This record gives sequence, structure tokens and C-alpha cells, in this order.
Amino acid sequence: MDDGALVLIEIGALLLGIALLGRLAGRIGISPIPLILLAGLAFGEGGLLPFSAGEEFIEIGAEIGVILLLLLLGLEYTADELFGNLRRSRHAGVLDAVLGAAPGALAALILGWGPVAALALAGITWVSSSGVIARMLQDLGRLANRETPVVLSILVIEDLAMAFYLPILTAVLIGLDPGAAVVTVVVSLATVTLILYIALRHGKVVSRLVWSRNAEVLLLSVLGLTLIVAGLAAQANVSAAVGAFLVGIAISGPVAAHAHRLLSPLRDLFASVFFLFFGLSTDPADLVAVLIPAALLAVVTMATKVLTGYRAARAVGIAEAGRWRAGFALTPRGEFSIVIAGLAVGAGVDRSLAAFATAYVLITMIAGPLLARLPDAGWFAAWTGRVQTNRRASGARAS
Repeated sequence: MDDGALVLIEIGALLLGIALLGRLAGRIGISPIPLILLAGLAFGEGGLLPFSAGEEFIEIGAEIGVILLLLLLGLEYTADELFGNLRRSRHAGVLDAVLGAAPGALAALILGWGPVAALALAGITWVSSSGVIARMLQDLGRLANRETPVVLSILVIEDLAMAFYLPILTAVLIGLDPGAAVVTVVVSLATVTLILYIALRHGKVVSRLVWSRNAEVLLLSVLGLTLIVAGLAAQANVSAAVGAFLVGIAISGPVAAHAHRLLSPLRDLFASVFFLFFGLSTDPADLVAVLIPAALLAVVTMATKVLTGYRAARAVGIAEAGRWRAGFALTPRGEFSIVIAGLAVGAGVDRSLAAFATAYVLITMIAGPLLARLPDAGWFAAWTGRVQTNRRASGARAS
């Protein structure tokens, strides 16, 4: 069969399969993310029927999917809301870093991979997946919930912290001298500062720049600007997703509302491609040997994320159910974790780290959307109600 025809047929079959999985997920009342990931495993490397064409399209589509997820998430909030939430959540960000990174570093040392691998695995377990969580909040209809700004603040702090972490990790991995490492970090920070300054201080200018009454022109303007900023951010060792999120923050008012409406279908398409790509690029055979230790680490670090989100939401006065929703929402890891693992293995760290990171991320990606639904279950609400009652009773007795 002609290569071009084969690419079209395979991509068409995959997209149709995603649609059917989305319909099935809707029927049984769960997020489609776990089903799409499992389908990717079945049709990826070492799967039942390996996907052999159109890899470049799927890979680029996956990158665009993460960018669009974060762009539309940014469109939901203003610059003032972002700045205020970051200020209120700074203590939660520190707690998140400690509780998220320490188990990963300790696990690498226990497994005998050494201190450099410990630095890498600390980052893998620390940073949650903005892309997965954005899609999950959308699927669950929680974008307008009171606890959602708390979740977003922690995610933004994590992503901005990567501007420090990734250059330092790269310098350690390739053995850069201290001077070169400092230059790399300074360039990254300067890029983040510039994007933040434009988003916070000149958002109206950005909105006027992209605004048009013509829907096609508006769509192309917003999408083009976002991809340029995301690419420049990535070139400076800053997350492309952070750049896209800040473009969304900079666009406000009617422009944001129109852009959100126009871009939503594209986001849904490419976000699904992102989750599919992750599964397609994973060989299930590589996961078997590391599945148990990866699962144990996943349980520990998902618990620390729940604790972080719960405490952060409680600190700003969110009700009990919202605290748990914030905690469970933070559990999935994703794109950043895989990037970190790739950097480490490419620099000569124990190759088992790649399979371990993949198994770990896959477990949290599948479990996260399922756990996020727990606070909505009747039995869970009853249990938290009993816990609150016991706390009040204990407090009354103590006083």
C-alpha cells in the first residue's frame, strides 16, 4: 500500500478509535484519559497491533495538545487572579517541592542508581502534569470550582520552578562547569520574567494585537502567537506549556471568550492525541520488571500530593470536599516527568530509569482521573462528614 494512503488510514482509524473510547467513557461515567492511554499501549511498540505510520504527525500533535490545554486554561483566568493565587500559594509550593521530590530521590538511592539519578527521579516525582490535570478538570466540569485556582497555582509554581531545575539538572548530567551552568539558568529566568512581565503588565496590548471580528483571523492569530511564545520558551529551557499558559493569561475580556470558543474543539482533538502518543511510545514489555517498585512509589507520591493539595485548599478556606478534590487533582504526572527521564538516560544514567519513569507516570495518569472522582462519591462524602464531626467533638472536649 502507498505510504501516504497508509498514514491516512492509520491516523483515521486511531482518531475514530479515540471517539469510540470517549463515547464509552461517557457511558460508564469516567474520564477518557485512562482508556486512551491503554489503547495506546495496545497499538504502540510491542503492542497487539503496532502503529507503524504517521509517528511524526502524532508526536507533533501531542506537543500541540499540551500547549492548547494550557492556553485555554490560561484563558479562564486574569493576570490579577494568577498573581494573587501565586502569592497565596507560595507556602504550598514549598511543601509540594519537599513532599514530592524527597520520595523520588530516596527511591533512586535505594535502587542503587546513584546521586545523579536521585536528582532526576526527584524531579520526576515532584512535578504534576499540567496537561493531564487541565483535561481532567475540564472532563469533570470543575474549572469554575473554588479549589481550582489553588490547584492551578501549585501547577504554575511547579512549572516555573522547572526554569531553575531543568538547567541545573542538564548541567549536572553533562558536567558543565559552574560558569556555564549559571549562564543557562540566568537565560531561562530572564525568559520567564519577560513573558510574565508582558502577561501581567501589557495584557491589553496582547489582546488588541490578536483581536479580529473575523473568526478565522482571530483563531490563526491566537494560535500563531501561542506557538511562537511556546517555542521560544522551550528554546530557553523553559516549559512550552508555561509559555502557552501565560499567553492565555495575557489575553482577556471578550477576546478571551471568543478565542476559548474557537479553540475548544482543537484542544479536545490534540489533547486526545497527546494521551494516545504517550501510550503508543511505551513498550509494555519494558514495564514488567519495574512495575512493582514504580507502583509503590506512585502510591507514596500520590498520597503526598493529596496532602499538599488538601493543606493548600484548607489554608484559603475551601470546604472539606473541595480540599480533597484539590488533593486528588494533583496526583497525575506526565510530560515533564518523561522529559526529565529522557535527559537523564540520554546522559548515561542507568537505563532502567526510563522504564521505571514510564511505568510510574502511566500508573499516576491512569489512577489520577479515577481518584479525582472519589470526593463526588456518596460514601466518601459520608466518611469525610464523620471525620469532621469527630474533629469538632475532640476540639470541644479539649476546650
